[in-house]
Amino acid sequence: MFLLEVGVIAGACVWGFTTSGGLVLRVSLGVLAPVLFILMWALFGAAADARFPLTGPWRVALELIWFGGGALAWATATESVVGLVFFASWVVNAVLRVLIQGGLTVDPAPTVGE
Repeated sequence: MFLLEVGVIAGACVWGFTTSGGLVLRVSLGVLAPVLFILMWALFGAAADARFPLTGPWRVALELIWFGGGALAWATATESVVGLVFFASWVVNAVLRVLIQGGLTVDPAPTVGE
C-alpha cells in the first residue's frame, strides 16, 4: 500500500514537471500537485493519522479519486499503459484488502505498549 501511495505522489510530480507550458508553470505544478495529493490523503486517507478518517462508500470514493488521479497523472505524463498498470495494481491491492481485512481501511500499526 505504501508504495502505491508513493506512486501517486511521484505521478503527480512527474505530471507537473512534464506538462506543457513555461518553466514557472511546470515547477509550480510539479510542487503543488503532489502537495494537494498529500494534503488530501493526510486529511482523509492516512491509516492511523487521518484528521477525518473515511469508511464505507466514502473510503471507496476517496481511493478511486486519489489512486485514479495518480493513474491519470502517470498516463498523461508518460504512456497510457503506465497509468493502466498503476491503476490495475491498486485494484489488485484493494481486492486483497477487502478479502483479507474485510474492507479498504488499512489497519494502523500497533503502538508501543499495546
